[in-house]
Amino acid sequence: MSQQDWSKLIFDKLAGAGVTLFSYVPDFGNSVLVDMADEDNRTRTVLLSSEQEGVALCAGADLVGGRGVLLMQSSGVGNVPNMLSLVQGGRFPMLMIVTMRGEYGEQNPWQYPMGQAVVPVLEAMGIQCIRVERDDELEQAVDSAISASYVAGQGVALILTQKFLGAKAF
Repeated sequence: MSQQDWSKLIFDKLAGAGVTLFSYVPDFGNSVLVDMADEDNRTRTVLLSSEQEGVALCAGADLVGGRGVLLMQSSGVGNVPNMLSLVQGGRFPMLMIVTMRGEYGEQNPWQYPMGQAVVPVLEAMGIQCIRVERDDELEQAVDSAISASYVAGQGVALILTQKFLGAKAF
């Protein structure tokens, strides 16, 4: 499945679920998804200076009856634990889409420490992690993440692994 195809599937499902706010820190893995959200009149993108801002924006969207998503690379997960206490304490729904580095096929040794910490850090903060490793897992994983977050009010990270995305050569 191409990046264009999986990004369209995710965008269509999020927009169909009423997600209108797409907060992000620039990342090649989410770039097509961000472009789709930027071009669609139903959705708005917000460029962040740090991933933790996205947690607060998504909580704010919920307070006014909206739905937001935070898009980030695995290295950005290290910036959000303190703000995730807001999600737990305020019982806000939270959906993050995390594109992974530091695992399957990674060539950059600097990506490994945070890549290995993503799931333990998120789970320690009460966030359910749903990993996608194969094309045939994506649709059900997106549906599950949307339901857990926006219907059940949980914190959820949809983790797009390097096995799914393909390892970067840089």
